[in-house]
Amino acid sequence: MTQITAAQVKELREKTGAGMMDCKKALVENDGDMEASVDWLRTKGLAAAAKKAGRVAAEGLVGLVTDGTKGAVVEVNAETDFVGRNDQFQGFVTTLAGIALENGGDMDALAEVAYPGGEGTVAEELTQMIATIGENMSLRRARSLSVNEGIVGSYVHGQTVAGLGRIGVLVALESAGDHAKLGELAKHLAMHVAASNPQSIGTDDLDQEIVARERAVLSEQARESGKPENIIEKMVDGRMRKYFEEVVLSEQVWVMDSDKRVSKVLEEAAGEVGAPVKIAGFARYALGEGIEKEESDFAAEVAAQAGG
Repeated sequence: MTQITAAQVKELREKTGAGMMDCKKALVENDGDMEASVDWLRTKGLAAAAKKAGRVAAEGLVGLVTDGTKGAVVEVNAETDFVGRNDQFQGFVTTLAGIALENGGDMDALAEVAYPGGEGTVAEELTQMIATIGENMSLRRARSLSVNEGIVGSYVHGQTVAGLGRIGVLVALESAGDHAKLGELAKHLAMHVAASNPQSIGTDDLDQEIVARERAVLSEQARESGKPENIIEKMVDGRMRKYFEEVVLSEQVWVMDSDKRVSKVLEEAAGEVGAPVKIAGFARYALGEGIEKEESDFAAEVAAQAGG
């Protein structure tokens, strides 16, 4: 067997833009022949897919699935919302959510799982879709939740088809209470999370560096009032309580009844389901959040082409 060097892999990657492991496989399959390896990658659609990799993919779908005490949510991105209506793409996202349910939310591990009914891994199936559909796509993120006793509920906002949409939320509830009533509560909580976008379940779960930074900013703002330090401290404490009410799930005002907080809703729910209820975790994926999208001036592009 021909020994493949790192320099050969680097050269092939520069020629085609394909992934490092794909380049190495191509060289192995073709005994180190560079041109044959290029053709091999093109035949597999890998070189063509790589050329699309530089394009921003901020559309696509969020998909989720639940099964009693466990659930999983994934985000797969594409360049346009048109792809989100493609049956093949929808099937892929649904399948990936099912794989995440069984294998956890590690994206690197998920990419290497054999794709059901396919001829390779999840990553290879995605590559084939890129070549077929003609848009850059990416497996962005995944997460799974589970409880020993209770339920994992869900909600999809902007639903395209069942389990797929623009915002996907999972809420895990620990409780020995009535399963049907827990399911209804979990769904309502998931709807609340979709609308209110909390950052943590309780105040202790918040990143303490973020909390410290927020307090420091509020302290500086309060000092501009010229008031004594003991008054400033009380002012900051009050503003921090307001901050927690905005970002902490248990402290937020319940979207379905502005006279209650989520903590009160859970307290009342315990009596209805017949056992204490605890939020064990939640996950909220909004499609494309955090991805820097390219803004284009269509009129300027047309004018530039007309002038050229």
